[in-house]
Amino acid sequence: MKVDIRPIGNSLGVILPKPVLKSWGVGEGDQLELTDKGLRPSRKRGLAPGKLDELKRSIALAVVRDFVPAQIRAQILANLFRWRKQDAWVSAYDEWHDIAVRGDDGELFAMMLGRDDNATRLRESMPFVGLLPQAEVRRLHEEASA
Repeated sequence: MKVDIRPIGNSLGVILPKPVLKSWGVGEGDQLELTDKGLRPSRKRGLAPGKLDELKRSIALAVVRDFVPAQIRAQILANLFRWRKQDAWVSAYDEWHDIAVRGDDGELFAMMLGRDDNATRLRESMPFVGLLPQAEVRRLHEEASA
């Protein structure tokens, strides 16, 4: 899309169409970042650590509600297999792998849903992504950001 540069007061500027601003999730009073590569929406700050873990816990809870443990373990192992081949590995994945292959549902649920430090730490590297529909994940993110 091309936009014209126009005089605005003693300066020059552009007028961006409202649909573009809406698709960027910005409106009046928000800020845009101007870089040498262009104009873009400001990066949104992430969630505070406590809110981020609650988001991850809510995602885990949705997975537990919708899938049986065998499906969750299968997804964990498939993701871990793929990530190891891509050299995208962190030490927490070794722990998730062990949890998945041991087959103890209680241990799996404790790490997915627990509020202790170990469960919180492991949820920072959730290997059960890909089970929930994107729309549901987006909804959970929106709820956490509200």
